[in-house]
Amino acid sequence: MALTRDTSIRYVKGVGEKRAALFARLNIFTVDDLLRHYPRDYEDWSQSMSIAQGMTGDVDVCVRATAITAPREHRVRTGLSLYKFKVSDGWQEMEITIFNNKYAAAKVKVGQEYLFFGKITWDFHRACMSSPQIETPEAGRRMRPIYPLTGGLTSRALEKVVATVLDEGVEDLAADWLPESLRRQHDLCDRDWAIRHLHFPDSWDEVKRARRRLSFEELFLLQLGLLQLKGRSRRPTGTVLRQDATDEFTGVLPFTLTGAQTRAIEECLSDMRSGHPMSRLLQGDVGSGKTAVAAAVATSVIRNGWQVAMMAPTEILAQQHAQSIGALLSPLGIEVGLLTSSCPAEQKRRTLGGLADSSLGFVVGTQALLSEQTTFARLGLVITDEQHRFGVSQRAKLAAKGENPHMLVMSATPIPRTLALMIYGDLDVSVLDELPPGRQPIATYCVGSDKRERVYNFIKKHLDEGRQAYVVCPLVGEDGELREDDLSAATAYEKSLAEGAFRDYSVGLLHGRMKAADKQRVMEAFAAGEIKLLVATTVVEVGVDVPNAVLMVIENADRFGLAQLHQLRGRVGRGKFASACVLITDAHGDEVRRRMNVMCRTNNGFEIADEDLRLRGPGDFFGNRQHGLPSLHVASLTGDAVTLEQARAAADEWLTSGRLSDPANRPLQDEVRRLFATVGENGLN
Repeated sequence: MALTRDTSIRYVKGVGEKRAALFARLNIFTVDDLLRHYPRDYEDWSQSMSIAQGMTGDVDVCVRATAITAPREHRVRTGLSLYKFKVSDGWQEMEITIFNNKYAAAKVKVGQEYLFFGKITWDFHRACMSSPQIETPEAGRRMRPIYPLTGGLTSRALEKVVATVLDEGVEDLAADWLPESLRRQHDLCDRDWAIRHLHFPDSWDEVKRARRRLSFEELFLLQLGLLQLKGRSRRPTGTVLRQDATDEFTGVLPFTLTGAQTRAIEECLSDMRSGHPMSRLLQGDVGSGKTAVAAAVATSVIRNGWQVAMMAPTEILAQQHAQSIGALLSPLGIEVGLLTSSCPAEQKRRTLGGLADSSLGFVVGTQALLSEQTTFARLGLVITDEQHRFGVSQRAKLAAKGENPHMLVMSATPIPRTLALMIYGDLDVSVLDELPPGRQPIATYCVGSDKRERVYNFIKKHLDEGRQAYVVCPLVGEDGELREDDLSAATAYEKSLAEGAFRDYSVGLLHGRMKAADKQRVMEAFAAGEIKLLVATTVVEVGVDVPNAVLMVIENADRFGLAQLHQLRGRVGRGKFASACVLITDAHGDEVRRRMNVMCRTNNGFEIADEDLRLRGPGDFFGNRQHGLPSLHVASLTGDAVTLEQARAAADEWLTSGRLSDPANRPLQDEVRRLFATVGENGLN
């Protein structure tokens, strides 16, 4: 059968159902997925060198040499055999060792020339290479791809399947949705050439050229989609603010807003007076006062007769927001409701009823807000907090409960400009770059585990002064929650503190697997000062606000990204007392040292975010990918910042000029729609 981009991978020659299950682990389900699974690196067999040249560094090299002795078997123990032989490049000899591979050893013939790819070491005054890849000069003189893998699949097996697909041909592979005029303008090769030469290049120059074309394509399509989403939000809305209630709100505040907060509020209100829905990102460092801005904007929305829904990623954060916003708005007679999956049935009934008949103006909730039973009479503003934990599709689903409502996205994770352009390209941006008066600077220290006793004494000193502290448990999974096999270990960790060094203090445990009611009980006890030392996972990363907590100790700090460490550190320094953060790690290496030094040097979240993106890359920046946005398969937001700016400018020009709607560019329109098919209810239709 003829292959197309949508052909199932199991129908490709050499795959079948069993191997298709392995490909599925790599999110490869179709031929298109396979061809977008680009190499992460290459073995350069195109430039062979002498043995002496290959000994200059600790890297894999390709050596051209002739076998001068036959492989001899050496039985080390039962089940393990070594095959050793010597080769020469004409000037120097080298010993080759093959482990447990009689078939490979049998193929080596004395007097035959081969290419050996591997690391050269120096052992007992002789050059050695262990377990090299071996090819004849005719078969090996090119660059070979190295692919991201999963258990049961080798890079060579993946390479063979890709080669099969490209050799057989894919009917629609040559279709190029980037118009020729755009390719000429940006000096881009065609798509078919780029795909073939990114998988099987003959030189690094070809890798560079192919990669640039495909990076531009990904970023151009992404920006076209995001800018269309932004344009869609510019459609008229009936939710137009006529009354500004900011003075009423600030009149009951026990503090004065910063200039940045005042500016952000005015930017929001200006959007909501325009006749088009607001789509704005409110970005600010930990403690910059985003909640007060959201409450101020919500006051004006409610005073204009509309309702406000605020969605938070966790129940703890939702409860925290309901309390803090409720305290700000209660003097104005505005009730704030709470809707989570664990709310009592009677409370849910009252809240849902109040939203349906418009008697409740403000509700804070988790994804329970997205359920079918949650309906609004006059939803005018949707607020999402810590947006990177949701995604475009969830944002759109909540907005669909109103008629083109306004949208305010809040993030306490400072985001570098390049990453913001990708993730929030459909939003305008307000930045809170001032901290409210009274926020305490947080002194940060990094120590090894051999200093743990001193750290414990440091904690006790603060507890004895009436303060409280956090210890972040090191046993965390990738999602910040405890893994099944770590649950008992975490409990034992908390117990060892409670019965050991801190037996004279009240110690509590908080983790993501606890029932919502148990979490709430622990947090209420900590907020009330009944628990002095809280052992927790990263469930405390956002939203937990206890001004009396002045010390944050993070075990195995090297396991966390800088942005996450900064978020954890932001749980202290929220009151009038001097605060500190202690990072404990025994990990070594230049990268760990650089990351810890950044944390100790600065409290500036934007500086930290830039460094985090540079060190870890966008894939790990948030831990989880943005659901609802197309994946980037080849583009890098750190290495391709210039290409991103070019792609965004080109996308903006194509939309504003109307060129995208030209029937001749239908393939480009179709590809953007396909990539954004999961965004919102109807994609970009």
